[in-house]
Amino acid sequence: QVQLVESGGGLVQAGGSLRLSCTASGSSSTFQIMAWYQQAPGKQRELVAAISSAANTNYADTVKGRFTISRDIAKNTVSLEMNSLKPEDTAVYYCNAKIIQSGAINNYWGQGTQVTVSS
Repeated sequence: QVQLVESGGGLVQAGGSLRLSCTASGSSSTFQIMAWYQQAPGKQRELVAAISSAANTNYADTVKGRFTISRDIAKNTVSLEMNSLKPEDTAVYYCNAKIIQSGAINNYWGQGTQVTVSS
């Protein structure tokens, strides 16, 4: 069974930095896409950044130039380096992994890690 375990959230002042990490386990196949989503109170979960197995990346406009996503395929880990944090970045951040299993694309989610940016 695929499991995603996140770490690295916390409280930081505006302008500070945090690094989130996520380790996937339970699959012998490569995850096609790994990503980070954020969900602020009262809002829908939104894509922050994604990275494919070919290292192609995609970022939300709100984080471009501030956040960097990276992955280690051999270790099945994905990280999100967050710099110049703003109060509006405050949210629960979820790790996501997509993998093709039995001809279908399956989505897996971590439990979420809280990021709070104080002004």
